Amino acid sequence: MWRTRSMLITVLSISQISIFAPLAIAAPETIHIQPQRHIPYLQFDGQIEAIKAATVSAQTAGRILKLNYDVNDTVPEGAALLEITSKEQGAGLAAAEAELAQAKARNIESQAQFKRYQELFPKGAISKGAMDEATANSASSLQAVSAAKAKLIQANETLNYTTVNAPFSGRVTQRFVEQGETVTVGQALYAGYSTDNMRAIFQLPQQYRQLVDANANITVELNSGLRISSTDINPYVFLQTASQSYQVRINLPQTDAALSPGEWVKVMIADTTTDQLIIPHSAVFQRGDYTAVFRQKNDKFVQTQVRLRQIDNQQYVVEAGLIAGDKIIKRATKYLLNTEKSGE
Repeated sequence: MWRTRSMLITVLSISQISIFAPLAIAAPETIHIQPQRHIPYLQFDGQIEAIKAATVSAQTAGRILKLNYDVNDTVPEGAALLEITSKEQGAGLAAAEAELAQAKARNIESQAQFKRYQELFPKGAISKGAMDEATANSASSLQAVSAAKAKLIQANETLNYTTVNAPFSGRVTQRFVEQGETVTVGQALYAGYSTDNMRAIFQLPQQYRQLVDANANITVELNSGLRISSTDINPYVFLQTASQSYQVRINLPQTDAALSPGEWVKVMIADTTTDQLIIPHSAVFQRGDYTAVFRQKNDKFVQTQVRLRQIDNQQYVVEAGLIAGDKIIKRATKYLLNTEKSGE
């Protein structure tokens, strides 16, 4: 019996040791920090702007019969935006057609008379005055036909103006009139922009002008994170008076991304290549405004506060807190969780 009890105590002691003993932690994966060749990018705030934008105005007077589009609608090129009453313009076209027919008839008569007089004048049957009058009537009738044709073209165009068409495909941003309203020549009707032609504009401080001249392309980063590169760069050669900076236009290539005028973007310009300390995102530990890494000091890893600048979603540039040759833990969050589980 005493032997059985002794064995039981021994088993319990071994179990307690296995339960309460700290778990062994595998050696964490580390990385040595060494300077790397890196191209830093300067970032500027820019805005999207439509290259093609227009306000469509009335080219004839009348009352609006129908509005086919409203604000925010997309419009194909050549589509009828609205229709204006056309009775007066139609009557003007009919009058111009009648005037042209009358001018042609008079011209036929005057040309025939001029031809007869040309045959009779050498024979002395027609006086010099009558011949001169026939010559003048011939020239005048020809000019009258030309004038009537011009009026017909004008009347036809005026009739066409009763249907206002979109000058390009795009989106409507403003509508200035209502159905049934009477409009006059020159009155604004619609405003819009082309969705196919966009550019980014930003203000460039004077000290960075050479960087724009040296870069063959500039990258524009949208709010969605999508980056678009462009080689069509147009920096102004004169300074903006208020900001004493250069305005730069970057014409963007065609893209499936939805771009809206006024949208804020980041403009990224490559700076001079430098040697910098770069660490992966996984090595960084953050709590609120506190940013740190686990740096090896002797045989231990200690939290070391650092100041970083993000390159992308994967990497940071170290601006303070570490030097070349330091060894840090590659996966800071995993190391911290393992440390807390082990009770250290």
